[in-house]
Amino acid sequence: MVMQPVLALVGILLHGAASAAANARPAAGGPTTAVHGRVLASGSGVDLMTRARGNTDVTVRRIVIPPGGSTGWHYHDGELIAVVQSGTLTRVLHDCSVSITPSGMSFVEPAGSRHVHQGRNLGAEPVVLYVTYLLPAGSPLAVEATDPGCGR
Repeated sequence: MVMQPVLALVGILLHGAASAAANARPAAGGPTTAVHGRVLASGSGVDLMTRARGNTDVTVRRIVIPPGGSTGWHYHDGELIAVVQSGTLTRVLHDCSVSITPSGMSFVEPAGSRHVHQGRNLGAEPVVLYVTYLLPAGSPLAVEATDPGCGR
């Protein structure tokens, strides 16, 4: 199993690649067309680590949850790295604990059916997330699940 620092991965996928591309200069004798990039989202996290092994599908997705909206109960076959661009995301986790992630923060969702969860927007503005999925090749983005007994 390979451990990868998530901040480095997020930096490459969401920030570093866009910033580096935006600052790139053409090589001598190369094309003179400027390359442009745009940071889609960035967020801070503490001790973010992820595991990836075997063939992995990497998908970056923008998700909007309207006020009062919910993702429904689900899980992922691989880990996710998420950045909350705006709003506040409330997640109810498999053990019925609640995790609140405000704008500008990031988190990792662990893989597997024992990590069922739902994301909710309890605020008055839309929650906008940028999510990087690290899934075993061919896996769906999410798998529907039942409430583990939290009643929410």
